[in-house]
Amino acid sequence: MEKKQVSSGAEKAENLTTAKSKKSSSSKGGNKSTVKEQSAPSTKKTQHVPAKKSKTAAKDKVVNQKRAQKKQEKENKKTERAKIRAEKKQKRLEKKLEAKQKKLDRIALSKEKRAERKEQRKERRELLKHETKEARIERKKAEKQARIEAKVAKRQAAAAERQARREHRLKVRAQKRAAKNDRRHAPGFGGWLAAVISLGVVTLALGTMLAFGWMYMGGVQADMASIHTESLYELNSVIDNLDANLSKARVANTRNEQVRLLSDIAVESEMAETILERFPVDAQLTQNMTSFVNKMGDSAQSMLYSVANGKRLTDSQIATIDYMYETNKKLKETVNGIASAAGQNDILEMLRGNTDGIIYVAFDDIENTPVEVPTEINDGPFAENTDKVSAKNLAGLEEISAAKAEELAQKYFADYGVTGVSCTGEVIAKEIACYNVTVSTDDGDMWAQISKNGGKVVEFNSYKDCSDKNFSVERCTAIAEDFLEDLGYTGMKAVWTSENGTTCNLNFAYVDDGVIVYSDMVKVKVCEERGIVTGMEAISYVLNHTKRNMPTAAVSKAEAREKLNTNLQIKTSRLALIPVEEGERLAWEFYGVYGDNDYYVYVDAKTGQEIQLFTVVGTAQGRALM
Repeated sequence: MEKKQVSSGAEKAENLTTAKSKKSSSSKGGNKSTVKEQSAPSTKKTQHVPAKKSKTAAKDKVVNQKRAQKKQEKENKKTERAKIRAEKKQKRLEKKLEAKQKKLDRIALSKEKRAERKEQRKERRELLKHETKEARIERKKAEKQARIEAKVAKRQAAAAERQARREHRLKVRAQKRAAKNDRRHAPGFGGWLAAVISLGVVTLALGTMLAFGWMYMGGVQADMASIHTESLYELNSVIDNLDANLSKARVANTRNEQVRLLSDIAVESEMAETILERFPVDAQLTQNMTSFVNKMGDSAQSMLYSVANGKRLTDSQIATIDYMYETNKKLKETVNGIASAAGQNDILEMLRGNTDGIIYVAFDDIENTPVEVPTEINDGPFAENTDKVSAKNLAGLEEISAAKAEELAQKYFADYGVTGVSCTGEVIAKEIACYNVTVSTDDGDMWAQISKNGGKVVEFNSYKDCSDKNFSVERCTAIAEDFLEDLGYTGMKAVWTSENGTTCNLNFAYVDDGVIVYSDMVKVKVCEERGIVTGMEAISYVLNHTKRNMPTAAVSKAEAREKLNTNLQIKTSRLALIPVEEGERLAWEFYGVYGDNDYYVYVDAKTGQEIQLFTVVGTAQGRALM
């Protein structure tokens, strides 16, 4: 058959159509393959869904368990805190009840002691009243023997102390020599030295210097640690002995026993002071303790001489012994704790200046606790202030006659029902020339000293029977103020009272522009049964009162308060001009309480330094009128 003839254009169109049809068919086959490939992953994904859900559920369970555990821990902590708070509250309550009971016990003990002292005074008066000449001779002989025994005891104690110190020095020297010999013959030294030499001359010099320096310093520190460890144990022993002797001195009543105990206390106080001075801590850390043992020794020495001369200890001296015992008891607890807990390594740490060691911390605690032996102020702060040589208040005043002194006495004591006045002579009292005047009244005689210059009442006294209390302290204070006004002592303020139920003793000080001037003091005694002044003494006022240029405070009250011990609970504060050795000084006066004791602290208003400290001792009725 003859082939059909087709044009080239038609042929091209037919070829194009055929190619397009093949491509379309190929495309459809490819889509099916793609669909299959896509459907396979979809099937695989559907198969893993249950496994993922299981994993999520397990994770949620763990999270819930952790949350429950945290919640339980929080509840446990809350319960524990509540338990701790309850325990602390119970401890505070127990401590408060214990303190209250101690206070009641102290009050009861104080009453017993007062009754005992009153009975002893009564017995002594009866003894002296009926003492025969022979008995008096025997008593004086016994007193002389007691003085001799006290001196012998003191010499023996001093000799024993010197011997103990000598033996201690010899022992220390022997230990040093032994340690030096041990270091000199240390094993293996030659081999070490040969190895160093092989490194060269320079290395030898440097190595030898460092090695010997380290060995020498280590040996010295070991020696020093040993010495100071012995000092610590020695201090502990001395404080224990002081505790025992002070405890006995509180109840000792015979002269021989008091002489023996006071001698031991004086010697042991000196030994304690010596040990503290050589202890390797900052002087500031032992300042309070050193001051305490120093003043304790002075107090014991003073009491020893008094007892050796046949006198009985006063109420104030007995109160001082009690205070020294209580204070030394606190020191004993601290020092015992140091001695039992501290070892030679702690001493070494202290020598290296470590302030976190137990020894530094313990001494710092002592320093932050008031341990002063009180300047006895059962009579009030600065009550004894008559160490002057001229009467400033009387300078330039007209001299009066004896007749004028009698006339003034008649005027001053007109309210007492005066029946007669007579001048019995002259006297010099603390550089003050006075007339002695006897004032007779319907209720007995009174004795007064009236200054020759100016005619001022310097002192007067009367013996009035006061056996009951009809007037309060406040009323007695007002009576005393009126009395001083009538005598010409104006601008005075009561700064201290002490009363025993029948007599009220008050100290008044002059007030200059709001500043208490303690140098210008007048003491007044008021009968609480009758409401009358039965005694007055104005020597300090007459010696010191004058026109002053009052200084101003450069240190504020707040700044001064920052200088105080943080344990002191401040009750009142004010400016005061106080007497010091070089004259007078403006100071901030702070009255506060620490434990069972009342304190007066005086901070210089110019420099901010603490310059005086008093602790109230003696009568429990003593208090300050601010």
